[in-house]
Amino acid sequence: MSCTANGVADALRAAASAIAEHRVELIELDRAIGDADHGENLNRGFAAIVSSLDSAVPDTPGAVLKLAATTLISKVGGAAGPLYGTAFLRAATKVGAVSELDAAAVAEALRAAAEGVQARGKAVEGDKTMVDALLPAAAAAEEAARAEGADVAAVLTAAADAAAKGAESTVDLVARKGRASYLGERSAGHLDPGARSSALLLRALAEAAR
Repeated sequence: MSCTANGVADALRAAASAIAEHRVELIELDRAIGDADHGENLNRGFAAIVSSLDSAVPDTPGAVLKLAATTLISKVGGAAGPLYGTAFLRAATKVGAVSELDAAAVAEALRAAAEGVQARGKAVEGDKTMVDALLPAAAAAEEAARAEGADVAAVLTAAADAAAKGAESTVDLVARKGRASYLGERSAGHLDPGARSSALLLRALAEAAR
């Protein structure tokens, strides 16, 4: 199975639905260690992506990803907009102008996205950020893509599984980046909202691919 522009657009619609469904959860997670705007901001951004896609779906997967990037950067406040926008932009640049994405291309896009977030936010694994979900996801995607007969759904499912574990690992961590870092030791015991939203998005993409 490969993924066309319409397939990527459908996956982004699924991601928007997942964010809408978990909006309150993300708000509450962010209320505990941030400024309580993560769920609302992301929901607004992904709703805007869907609105743009409803008007017209770009011709290539890369162009769809770029549309998502520019929408998030322009519509989403706080740290989430620039970080997720950078992730989608790096992914778009990586896949280029091809008309379909195969398993290897999806794994490469996820790696580019994760490294883009790292570069933008200056975070490493263990800092209690979305990087704790995205880097394990990228590594799992690359491993899955190397398997014989791997398809896009298998790669995204492996990424989603790893992201879920990575997000869960943030509960015990002390935040070293972002607003949560102001709390110091008190940030431990809370799930990082960015890591949680990353895991939710990858799960939605995987289910759409399946």
